[in-house]
Amino acid sequence: MADLDALRYRWTRALEGARSPSAGPAPAPYAENLLARWQEPQRHYHTLTHLTAVLEHIDVLEEYADDADLVRLAAWFHDAVYLPDRSENEERSARLAERALPEAGVPEGKTAEVARLVRLTVTHAPEPGDANGAVLCDADLAILAAAPSAYAAYTAAVREEYHFVPNGAFREGRSAILRQLLDLPRLFRTPYGTEKWEATARYNIGAELEMLSP
Repeated sequence: MADLDALRYRWTRALEGARSPSAGPAPAPYAENLLARWQEPQRHYHTLTHLTAVLEHIDVLEEYADDADLVRLAAWFHDAVYLPDRSENEERSARLAERALPEAGVPEGKTAEVARLVRLTVTHAPEPGDANGAVLCDADLAILAAAPSAYAAYTAAVREEYHFVPNGAFREGRSAILRQLLDLPRLFRTPYGTEKWEATARYNIGAELEMLSP
């Protein structure tokens, strides 16, 4: 069970770190809107537990970011709009950030960076030198390097989100995604992610691919 008060505190710290002191309205209403979104009933993996994990991984990786508070705001928004049967979730989430953050007192340039980071989670392929993008993408993909029981719970939750997809079609689509990941020269872009997560993630993905094979 996610700690809602801890998440509210995290939101407030990130928002206040991204805007001028005392600029904009109180953070609480924005937190409540986002928390409600992350608790929608169609979610099984993209939940508050996932949000909390991404934020915790950003804490681990923050030394590699150019602006860790903007990366944290991007984490809050990156799946704020999530319907499993829709393909434009990241774009809609980015547009939500573009509407909400200026109203909350975040300057235009910083809002644009948050929206860019949200859109980057479509591919998880930041360009070389994109420090903020590397941190967000590594934090989002860190579940791939989870211990076996946690990885199994992750894959089960993903399958539950896509319960409406027939088994054969799901196996085919999921396998294609996993092969694309394995074909990447690097899953993780930060030094920490490369050292601590890369090998385990590739092992987990390979094992899942074997299980998906007919």
